[in-house]
Amino acid sequence: MKRDRQAVWSGETAEKNTGGGREIYEWVQALVCSVLAVVLLFTFVMRLIGVDGHSMVPTLQDGDRLLVLNAGLCGDYRQGDIVVLRKESFMDSLIVKRVIATEGQVVDIDFLSGTVFVDGTPLHEDYINEPTYTAEGTEFPLTVPEGSVFVMGDNRNHSNDSRDIRLGTVDTRYLIGRAVLVAFPGPDAATGERNYRRIGGIA
Repeated sequence: MKRDRQAVWSGETAEKNTGGGREIYEWVQALVCSVLAVVLLFTFVMRLIGVDGHSMVPTLQDGDRLLVLNAGLCGDYRQGDIVVLRKESFMDSLIVKRVIATEGQVVDIDFLSGTVFVDGTPLHEDYINEPTYTAEGTEFPLTVPEGSVFVMGDNRNHSNDSRDIRLGTVDTRYLIGRAVLVAFPGPDAATGERNYRRIGGIA
């Protein structure tokens, strides 16, 4: 009888050990799958990109971390999209700007009134920090070439963008992607507060 009890106890112990091992295996498997999914997501679908500087104030703040949809998944870029681009002949770091006009559209700027026109219509720009008074060498009116966009920062008089003749209109092949939300906000330059709701679907 004693031997039988020992056999039963040994069987229960082995079963418990097997169950515990299975739980650990399933937990490790789930963890590996989760890590792999995140790696694939940030390799082929999205990436996390930091904002460096104040050229997009008030929409974006220095230190913001943006979730950016990769260029291959963006489709056609539209007026109002916030995009990330790289053009090393102009600037070594990544550039974050707003699309003001797309291919075939005509951009004109009245630097006395600070008004931007697209196809003869003044833009209602409630997202900018101040009117557009600073010219940087690009001649207007300007027709955006095929496969290109015209971009500007929201902090208009403190932004290096398509008004600068060295950048001009941007071939969309330089675009890395479109920002879809602020994943981790930097502190507001004026208040010091962190606001997650500045962009979510780009206006």
